[in-house]
Amino acid sequence: MIAELGHFLIFLALAASLAQTGSGLWGGHAHDGRFAAMARASADVSALAIALAFLALMSAFIRSDFSVQNVATNSHTLKPLLYKIAGTWGSHEGSMVLWCLISAGFGWMLARFSKGLRWDLRARAVGVQGLLTAVMMAYLAFASNPFVRLDPAPLQGASLNPLLQDPALAAHPPFLYLGYVGSSVVFSLAVAALLEGRVDAAWARWVRPWALASWTFLTIGITLGSYWAYYELGWGGWWFWDPVENASFMPWLLGAALLHSAIVTEKRGGLASWTILLAILTFSLSLLGTFLVRSGVLTSVHAFALDPKRGFMILMILAAFTGGALALFAWRGPSLGSDRGLFAPISREGALVVNNLFLTVATATVLVGTLYPLLGEAVFKRALSVGPPYFNLAFTPLMALVLIVLPIAPFLAWKRGDLAGALQRLWVAGACAALAMTLTWALMGGKALAAIGIGLGAWLVCGAISEVLDRAKFGKLAWPQVWSRLKGVQRAAWGMTIAHMGLGVFVLGAVSETAFRQEHTASLGLGETTQFAGSSVTLKSVTAEEGPNYYADRALLVVTRGTREFTLTPERRFYPASRMPTTEVAIRSSLGGDVYAALGDPSQISGRMAWTVRLYSNPLVIGIFGGAFLMALGGAVSLTDRRLRVGAPQPARLKGAKISPEPKADFGLQGAGTSTP
Repeated sequence: MIAELGHFLIFLALAASLAQTGSGLWGGHAHDGRFAAMARASADVSALAIALAFLALMSAFIRSDFSVQNVATNSHTLKPLLYKIAGTWGSHEGSMVLWCLISAGFGWMLARFSKGLRWDLRARAVGVQGLLTAVMMAYLAFASNPFVRLDPAPLQGASLNPLLQDPALAAHPPFLYLGYVGSSVVFSLAVAALLEGRVDAAWARWVRPWALASWTFLTIGITLGSYWAYYELGWGGWWFWDPVENASFMPWLLGAALLHSAIVTEKRGGLASWTILLAILTFSLSLLGTFLVRSGVLTSVHAFALDPKRGFMILMILAAFTGGALALFAWRGPSLGSDRGLFAPISREGALVVNNLFLTVATATVLVGTLYPLLGEAVFKRALSVGPPYFNLAFTPLMALVLIVLPIAPFLAWKRGDLAGALQRLWVAGACAALAMTLTWALMGGKALAAIGIGLGAWLVCGAISEVLDRAKFGKLAWPQVWSRLKGVQRAAWGMTIAHMGLGVFVLGAVSETAFRQEHTASLGLGETTQFAGSSVTLKSVTAEEGPNYYADRALLVVTRGTREFTLTPERRFYPASRMPTTEVAIRSSLGGDVYAALGDPSQISGRMAWTVRLYSNPLVIGIFGGAFLMALGGAVSLTDRRLRVGAPQPARLKGAKISPEPKADFGLQGAGTSTP
């Protein structure tokens, strides 16, 4: 009965989303408060209905209701409770329920908590968000319904892919979707502004927190996925330029560009058209990622489904939203220019434009490398591949230019800046970067590219520290005054500093791990030893273990380095329900790096049993994931800045304009009526 209720709630949410679309768009167009209030009420119903449907699906997973096809395909009675819950969004159908839930939830938040936004603009944005939700809800209801029944119901389920039965992967999709769907709100605000034909500081002020929240969630989601790949897949790396990895990375890059562009639109009234375009493209790339994961055009451990028909439907949704928004932009975009947006090439605006230009081109290089094999195979009828060498060669130089410019921008004034003065205030950061490059080149075997990368990381970290010390007038004022100024630094500024510093830490970790990693593979019998990275590694034992829903061979490796000794216990697991083996690596982490071990298959060599052991020494890995955490923390700190929740002041030239009053929530029956612009 719960499955039938969930089925009904999906259609109820679809109907409410359609009502939200029509009433919101018409209310904004006609400046009719009754329809705007109806859109808010419809958003309430849509969000509540899909939330209850999501809980109904989760209940089916927790109860192991195998009469529901989705549960039978992706769950098992012996699966731990955490992974039964995660199975709710671990399938194609379940993940689309999560997508619709977040989309409807964000629509509800936009309708209820955007009081500082002009109500007619908000009504349009709520209507557009309702349209996005309704289309995805229709796809869910008619093409990917998660409540389809099985008759007869099987006694046991097929279980979830064992690779996905992991805490990091349980949290990865929700954060990733919060990032993906968060960009839909920015898209809705952009389309609403195009429909209205006006972009101002108040609009940009509301775009910034949504863009920042989306980017922050996406950062967390990508980091969790990368960390899972690092310790779960057993290949010793954290990024492989997999097409599905790229699908989440591209909206992250454009989201970063959107954030910086929205700052210029809010502060200086410039780059309005550029901000709108980035909002459209960021969400379009999020939809592209949804298509790649669900269409069957890619074979990846990250992929949810191999269903070309449903993939084609998502492709049509992508084409409709992207094409429609770009057509609207082509029509209304030229009218969004502002006479307050003029600036000199050497200025903070100019630096942000350069930053955005290279981020956009870098995104384009990743897009080409991701789609070229697909298009090439369709055209040339043969398999083509684009691997890490292409991305490293094409993407890395572009990002290096972004990293060079990034610390300089905060030291430049708006409208017209002094480049020489900015560089003078960054001389300490420049000296630290030069010293880091020199030491790396001298001590690490003359690796020039690695030295440059370490120098860029040091430049970012020291540049971020220099910026906040410059705000506090460190070295120019007495310490009590410096401390007072530090306490007065706005949270958005602290968030920027933390995020930029996190990017620097990430660069240091990524360059170190890539350039100085050591690998070793050995075939060891019991009691045998191999030498690796200045250490002796001995295989002491291999024992059989039994988990809640798997069997495992667990090795005990003793690692001796000088007088220090520690153990590693990698495993090979087998999941009977899915008849699938997995590798569980063992990692010894420290500030200096990780010692990483993976257990391979056993074999008979010269009459003795031996196991393949893969060993990795990954220096400064903590910088990769710690730096990403700092970037997300910086975004979260910025979101706590009260200025991002307060409407921007009305421009002087608009203060005399007649503004429509905020419609009341009673649908206009007691006085909201039809208001005029």
